[in-house]
Amino acid sequence: MTDSPDSVRLDLWLWAARFFKTRALAKQAIETGKVDVDGQRAKPARAVRLGNALRIARAEEFFEVTVQGLSDTRGPATVARTLYAESDASRQARETRLAELRAARAGYQAPEHKPDKRARKLIRALGDIDAL
Repeated sequence: MTDSPDSVRLDLWLWAARFFKTRALAKQAIETGKVDVDGQRAKPARAVRLGNALRIARAEEFFEVTVQGLSDTRGPATVARTLYAESDASRQARETRLAELRAARAGYQAPEHKPDKRARKLIRALGDIDAL
């Protein structure tokens, strides 16, 4: 048997590249259409080869990567990062989106307690019904 295979199952590669914590999660993401290979929807058993372009949606993050290496075993994160190359546009869009989410979270301050009767009257007077 050769040391480096010429193709690997998609769900196995996503798990080995550490995009998903378990192979079952990778399979579920593929089946729900969150992973595209070369612009087409894929199945978990699809063969991934060097040079394939993948688009991966994971929670609020979107990755556009090119397959640089193949592996069917999960190793350290430093090795997993060598299996793919993320495009600069993808990395920048992801960082921008995360910065927006952090800023939105930083600006919001939850009230310490429910508004009292006087505060509710003021809220109604201002017309901000959603603040209740």
